[in-house]
Formats: sequence, C-alpha cells, structure tokens
Amino acid sequence: YPWGYDSDNGPDQWHKNYPIAKGHHQSPIEINNKEVHYDSSLLPWFASYDPGAAKTILNNGKTCRVVFDDSFDRSVLRGGPLPGVYRLRQLHFHWGSSDDHGSEHVVNGVRYAGELHLLHWNPKYSNYLDAVRRTDGIAVLAIFLQVGKTPKPEMKRILEEINAIKTKGKEVPFRNFDPSILFPKSHDYWTYHGSFTTPPCEECITWIILREPIIVSSDQMAKLRSLSKNAENEPVLPLVDNWRPTQPRYFRMVSASF
Repeated sequence: YPWGYDSDNGPDQWHKNYPIAKGHHQSPIEINNKEVHYDSSLLPWFASYDPGAAKTILNNGKTCRVVFDDSFDRSVLRGGPLPGVYRLRQLHFHWGSSDDHGSEHVVNGVRYAGELHLLHWNPKYSNYLDAVRRTDGIAVLAIFLQVGKTPKPEMKRILEEINAIKTKGKEVPFRNFDPSILFPKSHDYWTYHGSFTTPPCEECITWIILREPIIVSSDQMAKLRSLSKNAENEPVLPLVDNWRPTQPRYFRMVSASF
C-alpha cells in the first residue's frame, strides 16, 4: 500500500492498511522528565563502525538514507540496554519544513529541527526480515538535530551528496564513512521499547535516544529540504515533514542512563 506524509496517505491513515500502527508500543513518543525513570543498571553503549561498510546514499522519496554492508558483524552497536551485538544496516533522517520542527521524538515539549536514526538488527536471527518480527530484533540509535551557530562539520560529508540524489529513486556510491563521527560528546540516553515510525510500524525496536543533540546549520537543514519526493520526470515536490507525530505511551516505562 502506498503510504506517505500527506493528508490522504499520512500517519493518520496508516492504521487502515497497517493495523499495528494503532498498537500499544508505537513510536515516536514524548519523553517527559517527570515520567522518566533513572535506571542505575543501564550500561554505557558502544558503537564500532567500519568505514568500509558504507555502500550507497539514496533518496527513496521518503528520506535520505545511507546503506551499509550488514552481511557480517563489521559495524556494530552493543551495551546500553541491548542483550548482545546489533549490526548497522542503514541510517536516515527525519526533518520538517522549517527549523522549528522535524524531529519525531519530543523532549519536554521540545521538537527539534530533525532526527537521525541509525538502524541495527540482531544477528542472532537469520536475517533482517526475521529480526523485524521479533521484539528484540531491532535497535535504533536516535540523535536530535538542533539548529545553532556552530554546526557539526561532520554533517558535510552526507550533505555534499544531496545534489546527486535530488529526486526519488536516485542512488550513488557512498564509500568510506564512519557514522560515529556524527555522535555528540555525551553518550547519555533514554531507552524504551517501541516501533518503527514508518509502515508497517512493527513493534520490534529498542530505542536508544541520545540526550545531547548535534548542532546543524539552517543551511544544512535547507539542503535536506531541497530533495524532491518525486522522480526525475515528475514535478518537483519538496521532501519535507517526513516525521510521524508522537503516539500514546500507554503503560511503557522510559528509562534514563543519567
């Protein structure tokens, strides 16, 4: 079923074709300090990424995505709330039509300009599609993008390629990239159990959401908005507001490492 972010096929409609989108473990959520539980047993997390695993960058009409080789444990995330090692598969962004919104998760009422998701899967399952069906199958490291005066120079590398993937379906080689250069200084995080924020919205994700955002410039955000969600031979439609609104938390606990 075609889905998107417009009124006719957007988040409010997803549940019609993907009923789990109305489930009780959906993402994103609002993180509110008053409801967060500090968990002293939460460990630090570690990422060891092989820059040689980076393969391509693409515009799929929904986001800008960087794809990594996940055929063995070459780029992995471990520690924190995770029961084992998780393999990096792809990273992608969510952003708004202006700098005052665009993130999916909201912290104490604050919505950031964007959100970066690094998606990993649990290789104790035979493959990615199998992992997506398991409650401990996927781990996503989420990093907020905040517009400020001193942008993170490391974002340049991804944004340099935007012109080559202007339209939906464009994909170009993207070699030798270590996404850990994008991490903020602090590794403090919140964690909870949730879902993909795009259909089918499977409830298989351990979220690790970093407290400290990374700083980007207004120009860098504008670069993401210069992508088109249409193919080359179609009218240019800016790819913006590709974020899902927050979902009910229900009875879920959000834990903090700090």
